Amino acid sequence: MADARRKVLDMRHITKRFPGIVANDDVSLDLYEGEVHALLGENGAGKSTLMNILYGLYHPDEGEIEIMGKPVRLGTPSAAIDAGVGMVHQHFMLIPVMTVAENIVLGMEPKHEGVILDTGEANERVQEISERFGLAVDPRAKIEDITVGQQQRVEILKALYRNADILVLDEPTAVLTPQEARELFEIVRSLTAQGKSIIFISHKLNEVTEIADRITVLRRGKLIETISAEGATEQGLAELMVGRNVLLRVEKSASHPTEPLLEVEGLHVFDDRAIEKVRGLSFQVRAGEIVGIAGIDGNGQTELIDAMSGLRKIAAGVVKLGGVDVTNEGVYDHYNAGLGHVPEDRQRRGLVLEFSIAENLALQNYRHEPDSKLGWLYPRRLLDRARRLITEFDIRGGGPGTPGGALSGGNQQKVVLAREIDRDPRVLIAAQPTRGLDVGAIEFVHRRLVEERDEGRGVLLISLELEEILSLSDRILVMFEGEIMGEFPPTATEEELGVAMIGGGRGKEAAA
Repeated sequence: MADARRKVLDMRHITKRFPGIVANDDVSLDLYEGEVHALLGENGAGKSTLMNILYGLYHPDEGEIEIMGKPVRLGTPSAAIDAGVGMVHQHFMLIPVMTVAENIVLGMEPKHEGVILDTGEANERVQEISERFGLAVDPRAKIEDITVGQQQRVEILKALYRNADILVLDEPTAVLTPQEARELFEIVRSLTAQGKSIIFISHKLNEVTEIADRITVLRRGKLIETISAEGATEQGLAELMVGRNVLLRVEKSASHPTEPLLEVEGLHVFDDRAIEKVRGLSFQVRAGEIVGIAGIDGNGQTELIDAMSGLRKIAAGVVKLGGVDVTNEGVYDHYNAGLGHVPEDRQRRGLVLEFSIAENLALQNYRHEPDSKLGWLYPRRLLDRARRLITEFDIRGGGPGTPGGALSGGNQQKVVLAREIDRDPRVLIAAQPTRGLDVGAIEFVHRRLVEERDEGRGVLLISLELEEILSLSDRILVMFEGEIMGEFPPTATEEELGVAMIGGGRGKEAAA
């Protein structure tokens, strides 16, 4: 049965080639007024390329685009904005030291006599548009002082301020807590009720089946199928994405922990504004176990990770790796003591985006044999390792010489994971290890973390995804305002953890 709503977007037979790869191969996608159309696919499937074509960042080699029934040529983002397209990127494009209103009106500022920014008018315009679309945010607040969920609202408001009728949300819940994700869904429903149309890119299948009207699946640059979300199942969508049966739940045996490998005692850590973020925190991670830390973002997890990896000064307390006190040591000493670290921000802390894949994979080993000797690097050995790890970790989108910044977010994460696991660490800190990854890559990462545990390493998992915490962890600690609220078994419910995550009572007594 034909859709009676007006078609607002029609992308037909889009093909885009890059050297050595066809990113989009004869892909077609349409969108109706008031619709949420989900776009699914593994990392490297071509989702971002297709949306970058719609937003004017790339030119298609073949195909045509119609918006509101009219052929368009979107040569630049400004042309796409003029055509009514807005895009909220996974990594926000905001200026931290500027206010909410200043970020939203940037480039289209109301001015006094055409010269000076009219701050009052800007605040009023932002207040009006935020109330109209149900996106409550303080126009006068600085970006650096608001939550990640509020920053995402600012990104959406930027598009709406420019009269966008078509919104592309790229992995919109990747950095949100479950509570913030639910708030976002209410916003999406409000926007579509007011006639806005949304392309929703996500790797979270439960979210897609909840929010979408239709779902399009890409695989290796090709259109696999467009289906109605009604009746779609997570398992069925996963198989369409990957082309094989996918385990959506981690299979692991019971853990058999032995000696402590990571010991944290009475830790106190301050952030860059001299605010205490970790308050007397103590715990252990033993060989052969995965300890998960759950909590709402901003409750000291980042500062804890930085302190344990030598990136941040410890105000008080002790950190030991394999019995070695590394409390006041630097990053290099932590690595030498047996630490592996998958950082929560892969672009800022995990990679040098200008470096090649081979160079990024060698960042921890280049000073030692076989990578170098007496200060001389052996490039061929770096390339050989890169080829091996690219195959082993299924890194797509390039070869050893490809710059890290040219990879999709999920493949960047695989490069970081490959480097840290290949070093054979005694303790692996995995912070948001599957953020932005597709279902096939998540299955791979989870399996590798369990393998690390089974080989006798200690794994500390810090994640905002409660499902991930419950699925992988042998013990669960909940952080709230820099303290451990309690320890839970992996049989705990999301509701039990959620209560502790907002400071409700103390958790269960330590199981070990």
